[in-house]
Amino acid sequence: MSEKTVVITGATGQLGRQCVRAFEGAGWKTVGTGFSRANPPAILKVDLGNAEEVVGLLEDVKPKVVVHCAAERFPDKCDTDPEGVKRLNVQASNSLAQECANRDILLIYISTDYVFDGKPGAAPYEADAATNPPNFYGETKLAGEQAVLNAWKKSVVVRVPVLYGDVEENKESAVNVLLDTVWNKAGKERVEMDHWSIRYPTNTSDVARVLKDVAEKYTSTDDIDSLPKILQFSSEDRMTKYEICQKLSEIAGLSINHITGNDKNDPNAVVVRPYDCHLSTKALKDLGISVDTVPFDVWWQRHLRAFKH
Repeated sequence: MSEKTVVITGATGQLGRQCVRAFEGAGWKTVGTGFSRANPPAILKVDLGNAEEVVGLLEDVKPKVVVHCAAERFPDKCDTDPEGVKRLNVQASNSLAQECANRDILLIYISTDYVFDGKPGAAPYEADAATNPPNFYGETKLAGEQAVLNAWKKSVVVRVPVLYGDVEENKESAVNVLLDTVWNKAGKERVEMDHWSIRYPTNTSDVARVLKDVAEKYTSTDDIDSLPKILQFSSEDRMTKYEICQKLSEIAGLSINHITGNDKNDPNAVVVRPYDCHLSTKALKDLGISVDTVPFDVWWQRHLRAFKH
């Protein structure tokens, strides 16, 4: 087993790509896997639901760490293919953890703030707070957490909130895609935007850095059992989707007269959204791992400077 070799699943996604950069930049031999967007040999095509392919990958690469980014992460999509989502978010995660256990490989499982119901007044949530997912997506990610932790003692869960950052297409991120709404290329006269649920948009490059730091911390200890099994990372930038649109409009110099904020919760929505799932980062801080994040405004000013009027 190489001392500094890592496999990153979901390496074609917005977080996975940043993880490849972060680990490579820190001197790790980095092997990324994907499926529909894989482009061998740069990104290996691996069906995580196929046990033989997973075993072949781990036998060939012999990693010290697997960072499991692959998941169905869009709550709205989860209700249209629940069985497919369970296969990826739960069953494939469980199988991966078992194969990591067979080879003494550290597994880092990426989870979500949607394991919490986010009722008003409950946040911030510590890592050991009681879970109560508000929707099917959160249920599958929590089930995935439980599966990997039960399957292998060297599994670590890292929960994160909604992510943004460098993307191939804006639709990859629930935050970046709001830029399309602000630009209003579709020419809509009126768009209603959620102004009730609180988000903490966090940059994928910061998450990737933290995951690399976690990998190095957990592989350099002789007593991994003494380290926490669940960690949480989040920015402190607090805003609704409507407020995100306001920020983007200010930075890009675009009008959002076509966007109307809706500050009412819809209890009958197809996908129930929590009010505030702010994650406490105390467990990471206690490990001496930096929880600094790039300010939302600063990143977007840099990213959109070519479009600023």
